[in-house]
Amino acid sequence: MKFAMLGAALGIWILSALVCEGTADHHEGHHSGAQDTAADSSVPAVISANKQFAFHLYKKLSAHADTQGKNIFFSPRSVSVALAALSAGARGETQTQLHSSLGFNNSQLTQTDVDRAFHTLLERSNEMSPEDTNEGTAVFVDQRFKPHAEFLDVLKQSYFAEGFNVDFTKTTESANTINKYVSDKTHGKIEKLVESLDQNTVMYLISYIYFKGKWATPFEPQLTKEDIFNVDENKKVPVKMMNMEDSFETYYDVSINTSVLHLPFNSSYSMLLLLPDDMATLENAICPGHVTKWLKWMRPRRYDISVPKFSIKSSYSLNDMLIQMGMTDMFGDRANLTGISEGQKLAVSEVVHQATLDVDEAGATATAATGIGITLMSFQHIPVLKFNRPFMVVIIERNAGDYLFMGRIMNPAAE
Repeated sequence: MKFAMLGAALGIWILSALVCEGTADHHEGHHSGAQDTAADSSVPAVISANKQFAFHLYKKLSAHADTQGKNIFFSPRSVSVALAALSAGARGETQTQLHSSLGFNNSQLTQTDVDRAFHTLLERSNEMSPEDTNEGTAVFVDQRFKPHAEFLDVLKQSYFAEGFNVDFTKTTESANTINKYVSDKTHGKIEKLVESLDQNTVMYLISYIYFKGKWATPFEPQLTKEDIFNVDENKKVPVKMMNMEDSFETYYDVSINTSVLHLPFNSSYSMLLLLPDDMATLENAICPGHVTKWLKWMRPRRYDISVPKFSIKSSYSLNDMLIQMGMTDMFGDRANLTGISEGQKLAVSEVVHQATLDVDEAGATATAATGIGITLMSFQHIPVLKFNRPFMVVIIERNAGDYLFMGRIMNPAAE
């Protein structure tokens, strides 16, 4: 059976699921990040590029007409993984555009360097408990299509890809196969990634990440209560507000009028919550340098904090934003993906990203003593940090400093 003369479609799906919770069972995180980084000089350069790309893509998402006034949540790490894997099969100007837009300086980082760095990052991530972290890629190849063995080998060795043969002419059956795989990898958080498939599709590349963060100090469920979240001057919504009084690392950035709260997980990951006086000011100014500064200068102090309990899902077609960032050729007739296959003219049809975020307190079995000293300290002034208006979220890996997830919560009660 011959493909359409205009070329075969290559789709890229990027999906993420994040659960933040507290439980009694504590797993030790993988703490050899510094040694791994030292052993591979390409890793710091790729991480630095990932950080710049993360904020670049965030600003494109926040400026998009479809996201105005809405929650945003995505995994810049997962997007970088998928596009880096694609660049292994790109050649010429198409690869140059991918590398440039991802922040990989061609004079410093070859494709081999990029592949090696992502192998290290993914290996490090997956050495944590598989119940907590699951990250990798998958490629679904039509049985009529024969990609280069070298390309598939790079995907397998560097990006931990699993390969599957499917018949994309049987669109419903193929969609069901992919959806089941996605659901399994994200522990049911993303159940239906694929609604429909183009019969011209010959390959789908999927990047996934599932992260279940257990708070180092869980919130106590009995302290969670109904409260009000101020979406804007005119809109208020009810939320379940978690509460804790304890010593927290915080920083107030006077240059952008933003309070920063550091909530560590009991692994090498942490959540940074950013509470700005004005969201637009924060979004326009924020860059990797801010995060580096906050982590360096944060100091512990006793606070009474309140954080809403919420669950959000997001789905984006990233085509327009990636084109704006310079990845123009891969979507059209000028696409050079001959590193994947030379037998058929290929182009990327769509880059789709889905992500979920669930934030809650400790489960009923958790053991935590967060109430210590409340009565004794009742006569002291305990500053309050209450996330009852729009805020940003960044999930970081503390050893390497890479960003796994990023977003803003404009309305925690929104679907």
